[in-house]
Amino acid sequence: MDADAAPTRSIAAPFRAAWTAGRQIVTHVAKLALDIALPTLCVSCREPVDGEGVCAACWSRLSFIERPYCPRLGIPFVYDPGPDMLSMEAIASPPAYMRARAAVRYDDVARTLVHALKYQDRTDLAPAMGRWMARAGGELLDGADMLVPVPLHWRRAWRRRYNQSGALAQIISRQSGVKVRAEVLRRVRATEQQIGLSRAQRATNVQGAFQVSPDRQSEIQGRRIILVDDVLTSGATLDACARALLRAKAAQVDVLVFARVVEAR
Repeated sequence: MDADAAPTRSIAAPFRAAWTAGRQIVTHVAKLALDIALPTLCVSCREPVDGEGVCAACWSRLSFIERPYCPRLGIPFVYDPGPDMLSMEAIASPPAYMRARAAVRYDDVARTLVHALKYQDRTDLAPAMGRWMARAGGELLDGADMLVPVPLHWRRAWRRRYNQSGALAQIISRQSGVKVRAEVLRRVRATEQQIGLSRAQRATNVQGAFQVSPDRQSEIQGRRIILVDDVLTSGATLDACARALLRAKAAQVDVLVFARVVEAR
């Protein structure tokens, strides 16, 4: 019986290989036809673009954050005040997390990118945004134990179908090798949208909204964790997440975002 089965398998194998190759060719041709029929448009100016959603002109308008910046909060300085000089924000109201880094300032182009990723299903933007974040957070990623995306409440996640912070964290993980542990932190209370709220209202809105999963606390203890989110505005949401992780005995919590609001001086 085994002798009869062997020729059957040897004959079937080439057919399976041919079928797989043919299917890949058809998929590639279909994608090529779709790209020709519906070319990708720049998410900002709506001009056709070859690649990842942002044309060269709009890319040049992004305000990437480079040194010098506050070593604690990553807020860019107008001039270099010297090593280890903290920003006024870091001195007046230090957050629970240790350090924050952002790839770009939250300007018009950055806002368009974030809104397209978050609300318009433009997941094709995540690879470029995540790579820029990995570059900006190099010193944070060096020695980090895990990436934890800021979680959505389950009802919002069901409506949106995906978590944009999780999509960015996956790209950063591929760039850095630091693993994503999305399941360790939960949003246990639905909160209002932070848009339009004052700094104090934002802090109150997210108070007690996050919790480390009870069965995951041992994974947190003594670990260096990087929280990943799309935008840092007041920092209230990230601060609440950091406090939950620190209560679970995390050794250190840092923050890595795509864009941060920078107050005009």
